[in-house]
Amino acid sequence: MTGFLRAAAFAAACLLGVVAGSVQASAADYPNRPVRWLIGFAPGGPVDIVARIMAQWLSEHFGQQFVVENRAGSGGNIATAAAIGSLPDGYTLLFSGANNAISASLYKKLPFDFIRDTLPVASFMQVPNMLVVSNAMPVKTVQELIDYCKANPGKVAFASSGNGTTVHMAAELFKAMTKCDMVHVPYRGSAVAFPDVISNKVQLIFDNLPSALEQARGGSVRALGVSSPQRWPSVPEIPAIAETVPGYESSVFYGMSAPNGTPPEIIDILNKAVNEALKDPKLVARLAEIGGVPKPLTPEGYGRLIADETEKWRKVVEFAGVSVD
Repeated sequence: MTGFLRAAAFAAACLLGVVAGSVQASAADYPNRPVRWLIGFAPGGPVDIVARIMAQWLSEHFGQQFVVENRAGSGGNIATAAAIGSLPDGYTLLFSGANNAISASLYKKLPFDFIRDTLPVASFMQVPNMLVVSNAMPVKTVQELIDYCKANPGKVAFASSGNGTTVHMAAELFKAMTKCDMVHVPYRGSAVAFPDVISNKVQLIFDNLPSALEQARGGSVRALGVSSPQRWPSVPEIPAIAETVPGYESSVFYGMSAPNGTPPEIIDILNKAVNEALKDPKLVARLAEIGGVPKPLTPEGYGRLIADETEKWRKVVEFAGVSVD
């Protein structure tokens, strides 16, 4: 995996060196052909769900297809490396989010610097994680889960959508703050992890709200809490984990980034389109159905959010004492 990332980073450096003075992407008719949108997680998960909602709107708005391309693995870093290594002409974009902010400190040998090598385009939404457990687990509250873990050290496993995702780090923060001894089982996306949670092969997951809520509403898992500081507006019946573990918080943000060197005119076109989408009542309603709250920002505002989240998660990584080579 590391070799692939290094190769992608080397290719990116070579590509940027060759095209830096020659790429003249025209914003006048952008986009005039399909746009590839790289997603770092498997189909069916929360990132994929939101990406396809946004891609459909953008495709209809521009009259050109925004094609979602799943490049799952390495906590989203495979997709990130591929995007960074692409021609910076606006026709390859990246679904970015909290996993990128986390990876900056969690992964010790990343062959790229996310903030340096990408440009912020637009912010979509903010959403918490939701702690759900297998129905076979004899717990119905966060406190009961803590008590069960402490009575069964090392016997409770939690799934994640990969190392360095908020799904992973939300659990690591919970472990550190509660002193629960749980085993991490990473997957290539939460969609492929849920069958094992449902069957109790792994006992729980702190998944992003969109997919966790769908599973909980369907009755296949039991929801115990959300990771926002207070109860989340779309699911007020679910307690905040912070009600039991004071100070606990793990929020998620979703957005769009582009390879560094992408013309500012194209960044501006995409940002205005996304912000227009986030005013569309039908799209906002679809996001609300999966628990999302729209968070429109300028490219500069999204860049500040990424920088702030990168620093926040650096502190969490240090506090939890975890790292990935």
